[in-house]
Amino acid sequence: MLYEDDAVVVIDKPAGLLAVPVKGSDAPSALSLLVARLEPRRQRALIAHRIDRFASGALLFAKTDRDRDGLVRQFLAHTPVRRYLAVLRGRLGVEAGTLVHYFRRQGMYQQLRTVRDPEATRAELRYSVERLFPDASLVQVELVTGLQNQIRAQFSAMGHPVIGDRKYHREESSEPLIARVALHAAHLQFVHPRTGESITIDCKLPSDFQHLVRELSRSSRARR
Repeated sequence: MLYEDDAVVVIDKPAGLLAVPVKGSDAPSALSLLVARLEPRRQRALIAHRIDRFASGALLFAKTDRDRDGLVRQFLAHTPVRRYLAVLRGRLGVEAGTLVHYFRRQGMYQQLRTVRDPEATRAELRYSVERLFPDASLVQVELVTGLQNQIRAQFSAMGHPVIGDRKYHREESSEPLIARVALHAAHLQFVHPRTGESITIDCKLPSDFQHLVRELSRSSRARR
């Protein structure tokens, strides 16, 4: 638990844990585990947004329908601040920028399209380079929109896939330094649905992500 009161809960979701249950599967999810934890207190858990299964970090839930409705309206309006840390394959040549792509969801994938496609959805994010390695970049990403797999799909489209992202780049399945996508929801800021106050949550990097950055740093020093 990163934050909890009578209206909302923010948890630190580990990589590999589903945000919500998958139909027909008995695999645990953040939602089902939180429901079990709150049930003895006669409280509910209702998810307000999602992060990818193989990403880690801050995930927000409401405890009542009214609170959830208020939070969902914020996400639909793109007003919460959502910042991620990601390690990308290759060195970015621009220190900061904005990416805009258009995608159409096909099954579990975001397929790249153009603005002329009437069924495509606009995806926008802002990024800044935090650190460069010999063949990788640690970046901070702020979502402007909120498509499924958006960060992974957009950086893949520009030729810099997120390290470990075997879904959009099959070659990443052989990455030895991390066993999942190197993507972490590090910062979340939203307006409390009851008080109107701004709530800011920071979520520290998990050990496997720290290990990846540490090993890339060692590689960088070794090449000097």
